[in-house]
Amino acid sequence: MEKQKARIAVLVSGGGTNLQAILDAQGSIIQSGCVTLVISDRPGAYALKRAETAHVRSLEINRKACGSGAAFEERLTAALEENETDVIVLAGFLSILSESFTSRYPRRIINVHPSLIPSFCGEGFYGLRVHQAALDRGVKVTGATVHFVNEIPDGGEIIAQRAVEIQPGDTPEILQRRVMEQAEWIILPQSVEKVCAEIISRKG
Repeated sequence: MEKQKARIAVLVSGGGTNLQAILDAQGSIIQSGCVTLVISDRPGAYALKRAETAHVRSLEINRKACGSGAAFEERLTAALEENETDVIVLAGFLSILSESFTSRYPRRIINVHPSLIPSFCGEGFYGLRVHQAALDRGVKVTGATVHFVNEIPDGGEIIAQRAVEIQPGDTPEILQRRVMEQAEWIILPQSVEKVCAEIISRKG
């Protein structure tokens, strides 16, 4: 009998490159979990197409259309509960989640951030802004961090980090791509597997 797998929900806002890294790692790096739901907080996110291609159920919960953060999180929670979600992965998910939401899922929500936390993180640091800040500061090394999510943006316990060197002539776009390829797409699937394996072992 095949061993039980943790049910993973991936929350997205855009293109879904980190979602793709997770989907591609299933059956190899990720053996203790399976993506069973993808939720976008923005209409028309390309990540939903990636889910469709992978035959994974997808859902659009438009945060703006919900009218309030509380209403959005209520719909989000209902979808996650219906999916019997074990692990929630924020993969380029731009909505900030409240303490009332994150406290429901202790050590079950993980996020990937494109810097070496505690550098260039927190509210307002996302996407190209992070890489621009690193270049503006003149640091020689950046990277990515996977961490548990709590009520503080980018403030939860660190699961994994991987460093990436900054090269002469880097632009935010070039650096973003290198950090994804050399760090995010490596440590995110590894971290997903680690968290899923821990949850399955606790279930016994």
